[in-house]
Amino acid sequence: MFSDAEAAALYDVMNPWDPARYPEVVFCTELVMAAGAVLDLGCGTGSMLHRARDLGHTGRLVGLDPDHGMLDRAKRRTDIAWVSGVAADAAWDDEFDLATMTSNAFQHLVTDDELRASLTAIRTSLRDGGRFVFGTRHPQARAWESWNPSNAFDIEGATGRKLRMWHDVESVAGDVVTFTETTAERDGTVLRVDRASLRFLDVPALATFLTGAGFTIEDQYGDWHRGPITETSREIVTIARRVRTQHSAPDGNTPHLQ
Repeated sequence: MFSDAEAAALYDVMNPWDPARYPEVVFCTELVMAAGAVLDLGCGTGSMLHRARDLGHTGRLVGLDPDHGMLDRAKRRTDIAWVSGVAADAAWDDEFDLATMTSNAFQHLVTDDELRASLTAIRTSLRDGGRFVFGTRHPQARAWESWNPSNAFDIEGATGRKLRMWHDVESVAGDVVTFTETTAERDGTVLRVDRASLRFLDVPALATFLTGAGFTIEDQYGDWHRGPITETSREIVTIARRVRTQHSAPDGNTPHLQ
């Protein structure tokens, strides 16, 4: 009743990659435009990489996403490589200067094993000194408490179809929140129900996973304006750098970093 293609088009209506509306766009665009080769994990409909090309990026751009409806929409632009898969499937080795996960896509990495496998694959895909930038919702803000039918909202789809959407939290188990997103007609006729789980990691937990995977945290902010993390921060924005590979010194004894 509401196809994957319609859902992908609606996603773009709800989440335009617009620097005038979202500071995340400005933050990420600066990093992408300064990098020669970029891997966008959870690229969705490809808006970030589309914009990079529009702004004149001439290097290698690759988008990875498991959602075929999203990828089909991304493929409207053919001068970017689009790959089906999840972060743990990333099979590149020492090829990118920058990896990104925008729009809180990082929170879809739910289990410890999934996080470790994904971070290892991301690190491997980066060149020595390459950076990984991503944002997550700060658990202290408890964003999920507003995800309920009383906050339903009306929206017009890409084709002008009038819709109503709402969220329902099914469970909060430790740092994992499972919820549904319902898309309906304005009269309440349900068209589609999507279910997802998100993990809300705090600053120490993020640090543990990142350092364990061979990253060092270069910068961390409480918002996309590069403000500090405080007790009221709603975001954790992280720039992690791949730790440079150790090599033996010329005498073969003391290791040194490139």
